[in-house]
Amino acid sequence: MASTAGYIVFSSCQHVLDDQHWLTSTYTQFAVPYFIYDIYAMFLCHWHKYRVKGHEGAGPRSLRTVTRTFLHKEFLMVLHHLCMVLVCFPVSVLWRQGKGDFFLGCMLMAELSTPFVCLGKVLILYKRQHTLLHKVNGLLMLVTFFCCRILLFPYMYWAYGRHAGLPLHRVPLALPPACNLGAALLLAPQLYWFGLICRGAARLFRRARPKDTATAALRNGHGPGGRALD
Repeated sequence: MASTAGYIVFSSCQHVLDDQHWLTSTYTQFAVPYFIYDIYAMFLCHWHKYRVKGHEGAGPRSLRTVTRTFLHKEFLMVLHHLCMVLVCFPVSVLWRQGKGDFFLGCMLMAELSTPFVCLGKVLILYKRQHTLLHKVNGLLMLVTFFCCRILLFPYMYWAYGRHAGLPLHRVPLALPPACNLGAALLLAPQLYWFGLICRGAARLFRRARPKDTATAALRNGHGPGGRALD
């Protein structure tokens, strides 16, 4: 939904600064309760997984203890959601003063990778991480995450440079420091998560390669260790 709204907004804005679209403010107001609910839903999932794994057998755990373990495990995600609510929402509603709907639409396009991230977690939950579907989904997640969350920032700088008649390398110097700082703070967790995705993809295909080699050996009439099959 977010990426669809983002595409409608940024494709409708020909002028990157002055053009406006009604969906920008409407969807921004819709997104705030979503982020708050998502934190609550993540906490409930953590709480129930904690109980299913049998931790309650070790004795009662207070709400404070469970909350502390939740924040330790999901600190970056919770911080991201809080920043969206406490920083990005006031900036998009008050500080922008109706300008830059094009760039807000671009930022919404970052959610294009989210369905693939969620599907990957569901496949792992049902122990389907060795299936072809999981590999295809992982490849799509890698590509969409890189394009919509990493390359997104150079693209927005390039779009502003084209509007202002500046080459890409001069755009950061022409922007207020607050804009560059905000972009850097938003990009940093994306780079961290992209690194985790790359590491997970590397582990997945490293595990698959020995199995493929063994299967090929059996097809060629050789057993494990290169022994010929009688």
